[in-house]
Amino acid sequence: MNRRSFVAGVGVSAVVVPRVWAGAAEKPNIIFVMSDDHTSQAVGVYGGRLAKLNPTPTIDALANDGIVMENAFCTNAICTPSRACIMTGQYSAVNGCPTLNDALPPERQYLSMEMNKAGYQTAIVGKWHLHKRPSTFDYYKVLPGQGTYFDPVFYEKGARGTIQQGRKKYGPDAVQMKGHSSDCIADSALEWFKTKRDPNQPFFLKLHFKAPHDYFEYAPRYESYLADVDIPEPANMWDQKRNGSIATGGANDELRHIIGTSVGRRNHRRNYAEDPHTPWADKIDHNLSDEEITKQAYQLYMKAYLRCVKGVDDNLKRVIDYLKAEGLYDNTVIMYTGDQGFYLGEHDLIDKRWAYEEAMRMPFVMRYPQSIKAGQRSDVIIENVDYAPTMLDFAGVPTPGYMQGRSFKTILESGVEPKTWKKAAYYHYWMHMAHHDNPAHIAIRTKRYKLIFFYGTDWRKNADTPDTPPAWELYDLKKDPHEDNNVYDHPEYAEIVTQLKKDLKALRKEYREDDPKFAFNKAINDYWEYGDEARAKAVEISHSVVQKVKDGTWPHNTPAQMKAY
Repeated sequence: MNRRSFVAGVGVSAVVVPRVWAGAAEKPNIIFVMSDDHTSQAVGVYGGRLAKLNPTPTIDALANDGIVMENAFCTNAICTPSRACIMTGQYSAVNGCPTLNDALPPERQYLSMEMNKAGYQTAIVGKWHLHKRPSTFDYYKVLPGQGTYFDPVFYEKGARGTIQQGRKKYGPDAVQMKGHSSDCIADSALEWFKTKRDPNQPFFLKLHFKAPHDYFEYAPRYESYLADVDIPEPANMWDQKRNGSIATGGANDELRHIIGTSVGRRNHRRNYAEDPHTPWADKIDHNLSDEEITKQAYQLYMKAYLRCVKGVDDNLKRVIDYLKAEGLYDNTVIMYTGDQGFYLGEHDLIDKRWAYEEAMRMPFVMRYPQSIKAGQRSDVIIENVDYAPTMLDFAGVPTPGYMQGRSFKTILESGVEPKTWKKAAYYHYWMHMAHHDNPAHIAIRTKRYKLIFFYGTDWRKNADTPDTPPAWELYDLKKDPHEDNNVYDHPEYAEIVTQLKKDLKALRKEYREDDPKFAFNKAINDYWEYGDEARAKAVEISHSVVQKVKDGTWPHNTPAQMKAY
């Protein structure tokens, strides 16, 4: 059965052929480590302005003993959709989890199901964030939703208990631990190894840290870490140059205070200088100028973020030290990634969600000395939908027909990119103007170019008409790796635009995103060519946003809507 012929809703049992597997001694163990919002800019081996701070010595050591994938991308830079793509090997339109509100039921938890069939003992510890229990794993101990940074509650398979915290009641399988979540998650993984792992089976462990997710609450022991260090600022935090379009800034920059949450006061609704929920809120001097308060907020949030990263790196070392002590290290495939990237002040943005590099790019390093040579780097394009097929390939399982991703195991082992390998990554952010004021958009990313289309419709209302201005952006990543110069309208790129639009349309068809059941496709089609009439309409929409904000009828991110999330 061709991998592309799967129809959403067909059960896995209908397409999986029973197989006979080799003995446990012939199979590698597999650990998939993922941190929440850990971006490649904050991984030392990726270089950049933070590398000299040495934020991730443990992760860097893994990378240096194996391979660094420089072009790993998520298909949607937000937690639940990314995690669903990894668990299913499918794009969001097929796996049914395009937004934070969507759940992944047991019958679609394909990766663990396939690993179980392959003879693996399966476990997941840490942040799950797919709403339904990961009951297809032999063992789980996962945070409810986002979980808490301190004294976290977990849902644990086989546990019996209920825990009341404020208005929330957890159970019937709730347990609580004392301490910081990163420590508790590593403790729980080590406890599983010591008391629940069957030495006669290969194991598959998903180890998921909550950190360094916003709002970056770090363990107190890291208070002095980087305390006397001035964290380097990205140049384009101050000068965005020609990044963006009318979709991201409005006509004549009139929406710059509305679209895209910020470090300083640029975004009037939510920023790191005035957000009372940040752990550094009481350290901000609100009498400072806009420039001074931006600098102060940047230093405070960067130090909190990197202290959380330090906690993850240190706890990963504890797990690795255990593997070494038990003689498991060299027969274990270890992958490290984040569920997406994150903005560390670039373009004066915070959070993720945008198709720009800082959010769309995922760190991905891997060590397995049995077949992967040390010291490699690869610019082959991979996507998070490819992770499940690759893990299954290491387990000896052919990619199931219902998965849309492809295994890149041979690329990792040979360093050679097949001629038939994908030439582009696809991106779609569905959650129009939710939480961090990002318009909905789609994108295609090749090794050299990125084409982004902001179509601006609200999935919550099944809307087919934009209420933020639609626009296209094109970046030449060879000349402009930081995406500071939108060249969509430059005549010398006209043929590139035409070809990328053709390729983008083909990917949307292949990944079943062009289905008429999705109302946003009308807006995408209406503004696809983007002629004079469409551009004029975009200006009208921009002006209408300003007016709605002034008269109080702007529908996005009101307190009532925020409460719904």
